[in-house]
Amino acid sequence: MTLTRSALLATALTLPFAPALAREMTPQDVARVEYTGAVAVSQDGSRIAFTRVHRPDVTIGEENGGAEQQLYLADGPMNVRAYLPEDMSISGIDFTPDGSMITFLWANGEDDRSVWGIPVNGGAYRKLGGVADAAVRDYAFSPDGELLYMLASAAPDEDREAESEDGFNAVVYEEEFQFNRMFVADVSGTDTDAEPRAIEVPGFVSSFDISPDGETAMIVTAPTPLVDDSLTSQRVNLVNLATGDVTVVQTPGKLGDVEFSPDSSQLSMVAGVDENDPAAVTLHLVDVATGDYRALNEGAAEAVVDTEWMADGRLAAVVHVGAQSVLRFYGQDGNEEREFDPGELILTSLEQGGNRLVLEANAPTHPNELFAFNGGEFQRWTDSNPWLAEIDFAPQRTVTYTATDGQQIEGILVEPLGGVPAGGAPTIFDVHGGPEAHESNGWVTNYGGPGQVAAGQGYAVFLPNYRGSTAYGVAFSKAHSGNYTDPEFRDLVDAKNFLVNEGIADPDRVGITGGSYGGYATAWSSTYNSEEFAAGVMFVGISNQISKVGTGDIPNEMYLVHARQWPWEDWQHFLEVSPIYYTDRADTPLLIMGGTADTRVDPGQSLELYRYIKLRRPDTPLRLVRYPGEGHGNAMAAAQYDYNLRMMQWFDTYLKTGDRDAELPPARPELMIEED
Repeated sequence: MTLTRSALLATALTLPFAPALAREMTPQDVARVEYTGAVAVSQDGSRIAFTRVHRPDVTIGEENGGAEQQLYLADGPMNVRAYLPEDMSISGIDFTPDGSMITFLWANGEDDRSVWGIPVNGGAYRKLGGVADAAVRDYAFSPDGELLYMLASAAPDEDREAESEDGFNAVVYEEEFQFNRMFVADVSGTDTDAEPRAIEVPGFVSSFDISPDGETAMIVTAPTPLVDDSLTSQRVNLVNLATGDVTVVQTPGKLGDVEFSPDSSQLSMVAGVDENDPAAVTLHLVDVATGDYRALNEGAAEAVVDTEWMADGRLAAVVHVGAQSVLRFYGQDGNEEREFDPGELILTSLEQGGNRLVLEANAPTHPNELFAFNGGEFQRWTDSNPWLAEIDFAPQRTVTYTATDGQQIEGILVEPLGGVPAGGAPTIFDVHGGPEAHESNGWVTNYGGPGQVAAGQGYAVFLPNYRGSTAYGVAFSKAHSGNYTDPEFRDLVDAKNFLVNEGIADPDRVGITGGSYGGYATAWSSTYNSEEFAAGVMFVGISNQISKVGTGDIPNEMYLVHARQWPWEDWQHFLEVSPIYYTDRADTPLLIMGGTADTRVDPGQSLELYRYIKLRRPDTPLRLVRYPGEGHGNAMAAAQYDYNLRMMQWFDTYLKTGDRDAELPPARPELMIEED
């Protein structure tokens, strides 16, 4: 009897051990990974809806495109069903207050993105509300379900559109702002085409919600749509829907998740503690009547990631503590009540309805999936990638080392599949961006993160939570402020020395990669610290801190939480923390990649580094790759797959061999696309 590969796999999955099918992970696998996206729970807890995020699988010839989300309904553990066709990419899922419909945002090809609903007991989807000639970006129902509040895009400028068609399409930089608009529509009847009523709101609205008692709107605004304002000047506005009175919650720093309590008297608010706090990770309670707020975990060595009020008045919070996570419950008074350890799971978000709590979580062997929390246990409900059962995963663990000045630093180590050879393995440092972010000991493999793909090819991979990272307390995050490169990038050299001393890393074969601030770390390590690193892959990274201020879209954020001074206060200092200043040391073979439409880190940053190394160190292996139309990170499936192939090709050429003088690899990597 002849079995197909699928049949063999199905047979193997029923057995306790099937080594014949085990294999390493590949870039082709990374290109087809799917994961859970948005989650919604009906108010009575009887229904759970979620989206599954996927991209076209360009490795088998599917047409290139970006991320899409398909709607599913979860009926129980590993019992899910698609509720809309795969080609209906939606967002913004929720339930109507009575739980009779799943609601979502969708553009049907005729109208702009509008609010739609599909009955939970079966039936056709239908449009519930929208705004003429505008896309709905967010929405919320009144508690009785009769009013639909919508946040919509700016009104079309017909004169401007006509001018553009005639060729007069010049754009006035940072002046032609497009402000979102708010509307409310009566959806108690069946006339979904009725004209919604506009609601006047100041500034640029990014999100909003309606209190459970229907009396207050919570509207998050910034002065302008500029990214800088979204990071430094967002504020919560509490609007009395009967009187129009507005109370502003005067938070000084960055703003994260904000949620109404069930009795509408409080908000949970994740925010920075001051304007210099690099990240919104501190949990606060806000008095809705006065706007006064107080911190619940200020100073703790942790990061609050998401919150959700339970129907009984308790507050649930996902908290990252270093490289792990916990589920914590607070009482309505803000006192901590209980904490649950999910083991190897890294919790990332949570939703509830009727005290039924659902979370998204990942682990070293799978990306985000849906988990139900019940009786202190975390029960897995979805398996978006059953083919991962084929993969032979390399060991992955959290390690701690001591930096030169005595500071304890954590990181995630993925060991080579098959073990560390004598003399150490070729090792890739995968440095996160921000630096106000952190790595958790969960799923670490993606198009820009070598993770299990590299481990399967004999590399060790290390993901450091260097100083500036979150989840270790505000003081740890602020340790980088005003101290570009030191101690933050010295932590990387200390990590290398630790891994070498532990026998894990070959001292002559340590490479580095990262995007954004991780790209800055890569550029620094390939110039100033070139003697320490044998190969580098820099993505959308910083090379010149002076021109970064003048060309990026977050100069004020950089000033407040990163540099703490302006270039004109000390031009020389800004030069001395710029990789271009040290290109005379650049012996590290360096692959530089990035998008042409990046507004966060201007593409000129990559070009400057490329040009200076080319001029000063012409014998150093160097390549610049640009992705047309991509921004601060590759969004399209083909660009992501191409990036992953090029990254591994570069490390195979210069890091695995340890040969810095090797010839440049082919300009076009072998795509290995399967034919239909």
